[in-house]
Amino acid sequence: MHFGELTAPEQRVLGCLIEKRWTTPDQYPLSLNALRLACNQSTSRDPVTDYDEPTVREAAQRLCRYGLARLASGHGSRATKYRHLAEEALGLGREELAVLAVLLLRGPQTSGELKARIERMASLASLGEVDRVLGALAQAGYVQRLERRPGHKEDRFEQLLGSARDAQPERDATMHAERALTGTGTGASEDEDLADRVRAIEAELASLRAELASLRDQVGSASPTR
Repeated sequence: MHFGELTAPEQRVLGCLIEKRWTTPDQYPLSLNALRLACNQSTSRDPVTDYDEPTVREAAQRLCRYGLARLASGHGSRATKYRHLAEEALGLGREELAVLAVLLLRGPQTSGELKARIERMASLASLGEVDRVLGALAQAGYVQRLERRPGHKEDRFEQLLGSARDAQPERDATMHAERALTGTGTGASEDEDLADRVRAIEAELASLRAELASLRDQVGSASPTR
């Protein structure tokens, strides 16, 4: 799978996971409901969407398969939660991810707009710094400069992780039709959610076992010999 083929819901989910990691760290990783609300919020989004829970779940699950996200479960939490893996998958740092997230969430923008809109995620002191980050993203193939529009003095930049957003309604209609035919989004949706929770618990259990084994090794090596 090529990262330039992300669907509109996948782009929105990835952008939200990146954004919320730094703007609401106390709520991160995000539960499925929190992720749905983040996708559909009326501020800092263009376009404003109305994705239902199955659409968000399916997009998050596909991102997990692509290596851009993974299931996460906090201690004592019974809800399925998601975190992004964009640093590792895309090879980007915080500044680059902040710019990319805003482009994913709000579409093409100028350097000035990006500088103002990433402030809660990363701080870039000048437009020159923004241009430096955009240059790095462009070199990596994640961003491109658009032709200047008539009557406008500034260039705009767009992300290249997915196709144009005007194809979104068609893709969403196809996804809804598929769920209607297969029965997903009803009882099957609940089964998928349960499977997600089981996988998250298994992953957390494996991590705890590894930590316990490491502690045992440390205690054993620290024990005095007779």
